[in-house]
Amino acid sequence: METYLALLCLAAFAAGFIDAVVGGGGLIQTPMGLILLPNLPIANISATLKIPSFTGTFFAAVQYLKELKMDWKLLITMMVLAVPSAFAGSELLIHVSNSFMKPLLLIVLSILVVYTYAKKNFGQHTHKSHSRTQQLLYAIIISICVGFYDGFIGPGTGSFFVLAFITLLGFDFLNASANAKMVNLATNFGSICLFVIKGKIIWHIALPMAVCNGLGGYVGAKLAISKGNKFIRIFFLIVIIGTLIRFAYDVFSGK
Repeated sequence: METYLALLCLAAFAAGFIDAVVGGGGLIQTPMGLILLPNLPIANISATLKIPSFTGTFFAAVQYLKELKMDWKLLITMMVLAVPSAFAGSELLIHVSNSFMKPLLLIVLSILVVYTYAKKNFGQHTHKSHSRTQQLLYAIIISICVGFYDGFIGPGTGSFFVLAFITLLGFDFLNASANAKMVNLATNFGSICLFVIKGKIIWHIALPMAVCNGLGGYVGAKLAISKGNKFIRIFFLIVIIGTLIRFAYDVFSGK
């Protein structure tokens, strides 16, 4: 195996692990792809990295499904909506730069870090105070908005899903992570459909990374389930701060 591919596989394992716990594995996998594959168009890199992302999310989701009870009616609704949303976002990515979104995300993430750190009981307990109709409405909004974001920008999608499940749907961290994996699986699938149609995926890179990402996802999900909400909250803060630093670098360096 060539050195660049070995490093990409190592990054894929780490990304799968982080994604399984709280999302945000793209913060490792995407920069490594850009650094180690400098001669490839960004669309090809994004397309290729979607394959390992899908695999890692799949194996993590399987572990969560074994241990936790899911609201399938809500999840299926979200997954069905997430597929075309991500497909549309990836279609736009091929034609338009997404750099204009980064200053806005920088502000949002800064607020998110402060809020999560200050509110110690954030995501520690399940609390659903709204009606089923309100819950369904929030689920639709989450699926469309975050699904489109995943197709168009990508890194941090899992963390945004976790945040949405906690703040809008009243889940605790563990259940939010589990449900986020299922919807994230759908967004990855939507993007992959578009990239396969466009012929953007480089399979000899994508497949070895997929194996490593899947292994990382398996290990990460097992650890998250055994450690519970407090562990996931700490991990969530670390990943969000990492996302914040990444976007801050991109914004202030003009990338």
